[in-house]
Amino acid sequence: MFDKLDGILKRFTELEKLTLDPEVTQNIALYQKYAKEMSGIRERAIKYRQYLKVKSEIDALTQDLQKHTHEPDYTAMLDEEVKKLTGEIKVLDHELEDLVLEDDPDTDRSIIMELRAGTGGVEAALFAGDLYRMYCKYAASKGWAIENMSTSLSEKNGLKEIIFSISGSGVYGRLKYESGTHRVQRVPETEASGRIHTSAATVAVLAEPDEIDVKINPQDLKIDTFRAGGAGGQHVNKTDSAIRITHLPTGIVITCQDERSQHKNKAKAMRVLRTKLYEGVKEQQMKEISKERKVQVGTGDRSEKIRTYNYPDGRVTDHRIGLTLYKLQDIMNGDIDEIINGLKAEERKKKRGLA
Repeated sequence: MFDKLDGILKRFTELEKLTLDPEVTQNIALYQKYAKEMSGIRERAIKYRQYLKVKSEIDALTQDLQKHTHEPDYTAMLDEEVKKLTGEIKVLDHELEDLVLEDDPDTDRSIIMELRAGTGGVEAALFAGDLYRMYCKYAASKGWAIENMSTSLSEKNGLKEIIFSISGSGVYGRLKYESGTHRVQRVPETEASGRIHTSAATVAVLAEPDEIDVKINPQDLKIDTFRAGGAGGQHVNKTDSAIRITHLPTGIVITCQDERSQHKNKAKAMRVLRTKLYEGVKEQQMKEISKERKVQVGTGDRSEKIRTYNYPDGRVTDHRIGLTLYKLQDIMNGDIDEIINGLKAEERKKKRGLA
């Protein structure tokens, strides 16, 4: 662990100097690249600096103790200070271990999130809309920004599908656990007999790469334009503003039609495509890692039922960690930190067992 932290601190120190270099500060793209890299390792580097400072103080006091063994009052004072600092370094050691175990190069990336109505017809689409509002409120509480990429509405203002991005500090690190099938149990408004209905929606959370991370050959793309419908009003239906991009090597198809501008729809579609291709590379890497060990709390597979929202009992259960909370309304209003913290703790626990 400490070899890794030494490398992180060394790189952080280099970046501190680089971001003060006039040649770098005048190159906006390069400065932003270094600043983003610094942001990704700042917490671990600062915490490790603190750890080394306390360790240095303990070493100095220990040496001083050995020199003044004949002065009881003075050595008693030094001994008390060593005990205090030893307690501090134990806490710092535990915090550093957590930070290293949580280390994920994608932690601070923005995400592309996909919500789709699953089994349950209209009720599933309404539930997908509820989940979307839950994530919007959670993002707002964190000061993150949301941008809709593509929306497909159902009757009663439900969501057949919605693709949107969330950007901000630590977004992927917090929301990566949300991938999977979310199940709801409640009495639909349309159910006259008052029977509890079970339906589901699927969630996918994809780390959004930078353009430099995924290179796309224009010759690999088939781009079609068509007349959009739905969101966008009457104007959008009068122009061929909607975009469909097919990535020929993989067969991935991305459609965007929410914007009135063909250019904006194309830019959004390219962001989603780039993210999908990046996710494909990550999935292959995880499969190779998983052959040796399994450390994830969830697989990220949307077929995996991860959570149930039970309205009659007012409870939410995350099946991966057996956590049940009787605060459904708070959770639907975006208060999901307790669940996420539990999932993060479980992942750390699993990683410790494999360390």
